Amino acid sequence: MKLAAITDIGSCRQENQDNYCAQQLPGGTAWGIVCDGMGGVNGGRVASRIATDTMQQYFAKELPELQPGAEKAFLLRGFDIINRAVYDKATASPEMLGMGTTGVCAYVGDNGVAHIVHAGDSRAYLYHAGELTQITHDHSMVQQLVDSGQITREQAAQHPQKNLITRALGVSANIVPEYSRCQVAVGDILLLCTDGLTNMIPDTETARILRDATFFDATRILVDHALQAGGQDNITVLLMGVETTEVNHG
Repeated sequence: MKLAAITDIGSCRQENQDNYCAQQLPGGTAWGIVCDGMGGVNGGRVASRIATDTMQQYFAKELPELQPGAEKAFLLRGFDIINRAVYDKATASPEMLGMGTTGVCAYVGDNGVAHIVHAGDSRAYLYHAGELTQITHDHSMVQQLVDSGQITREQAAQHPQKNLITRALGVSANIVPEYSRCQVAVGDILLLCTDGLTNMIPDTETARILRDATFFDATRILVDHALQAGGQDNITVLLMGVETTEVNHG
């Protein structure tokens, strides 16, 4: 696995409340998380930082004990722990009350499967054979309107309430994240990102950039395009590229 990531404050925000963390692991595996914080002065920034730091500590401590087939339970438990960490901070500090964060986390094992868990509207995509497919399903008011047939996807992109999310880490004592999985092959790219990217440029443009740019240039190019489109929010892009696993024969 190879990793590339970038975060940018955007053109309209006073601070960057996004955060991310990603790590390459032995055996060609990797994990990454992207968070988009929300809530008051500093609250969102603190929430997303707690979330990424907590997940990093969780992987460091618990991943060595992960058994094949237990990836879903492992990631869901990680989100439970994140949720509690953010919630405890929010309820212990009056100035942080109500803060929370979206989260999308991916773990790619050595068996060609990507495991993804998310809460909120930060997304995971799979780029495969020139096509970009959204893996996650937004937890948002607008997505509910799309699902019920009240508005189209095109109308959703311009809806004034498109930033209202229905699930987030840290806003209540319990969280119900959503789990997804997909097959990945050599040459595929997993894209984790905040809505500062997806609200600014269409998926077709993102796919074109991933097709035309080199892997390590693509993150900066994606952010630049989002900025050129208005940069109305913080922008975070994390790419996880699937490479050939080298086998050492002693």
